[in-house]
Amino acid sequence: MDRLTAMRVFVSVVDLGSQSAAAEHLHLSRPVVSRYLAELEGWVGARLMQRTTRKLSLTAAGAQTLPRCRQLLELAGDLQMAVQRPDDTPHGTLRISVSSSFGQAQLIDAVVDYAQRYPAVKVELQMLDRTVDLVEERIDLAVRSCHVLDPGLIARPLTLCRSVVCASPAYLKAHGMPLHVEELAQHNCLTHTYFSNARWYFEVDGEPLEVAVKGNISCNEAISLQKAAVLGAGIALLPAYLAAPALRSGELISVLPQAKPRELMLNAVYTSRKHMPAALRSMLDFLVERFADGSPWSLTAQEHVPGSGE
Repeated sequence: MDRLTAMRVFVSVVDLGSQSAAAEHLHLSRPVVSRYLAELEGWVGARLMQRTTRKLSLTAAGAQTLPRCRQLLELAGDLQMAVQRPDDTPHGTLRISVSSSFGQAQLIDAVVDYAQRYPAVKVELQMLDRTVDLVEERIDLAVRSCHVLDPGLIARPLTLCRSVVCASPAYLKAHGMPLHVEELAQHNCLTHTYFSNARWYFEVDGEPLEVAVKGNISCNEAISLQKAAVLGAGIALLPAYLAAPALRSGELISVLPQAKPRELMLNAVYTSRKHMPAALRSMLDFLVERFADGSPWSLTAQEHVPGSGE
């Protein structure tokens, strides 16, 4: 059995929704498609699909087999292209997952510059405010800010991701400027649904300090929290790469400059060093070079306060 062809048939049937559509797409007959599916199931040792006259659905074994078939087919394609392109020129499709805030504020600019340098690479950006399964969702690279990573993944550090506590002049005029971290508990704090939702963490005079916060607005992405802060809704803990322009313009004002919010490492995360495509390797090197120089958005909150010399 040609196992690669059988896997290609299986993936096509799933993607196109029927054996007939897959047969037409692959220029095969319907019986040949059925035979390849049966042979693949025999090799795997489990039924992969429930087939009725109306629809196809994956079994539990099929759901586990599908992403691995996709990965093997991509590796086979990479192997073929490597022979055809001995100079290892970056090419093909690169799928990247990133949060909406960092994607819009910083990564899209980097991707545009990368695409100009490597025009043979197609970059597919998925801006998602959740942690993705790189294998299951066929993601080549994820940009994440975190302390702890899945032990099955490889992380390449890009830069520190600093945060800033800030509010609009209107909010501070109406509710007062907090002078101590503990006073945040008395304010309306705008919180991120998945990130430090109930507690904010700081370092003050070299000592760790945390405070329970609450507020009437919570959101699963930071861009909306920044807009709410600019509109005077409350105090927000925002990544510096997102808040810096509003701090410079005076739309937001830094709060508690003596308290340093917890810093996270911004990582480029991928699944394996083996068989790494040239496109992925070149993107990793490009991002490390771009973000490792102490980008302006990663400066401390104090340096973004209007009137501080900028």
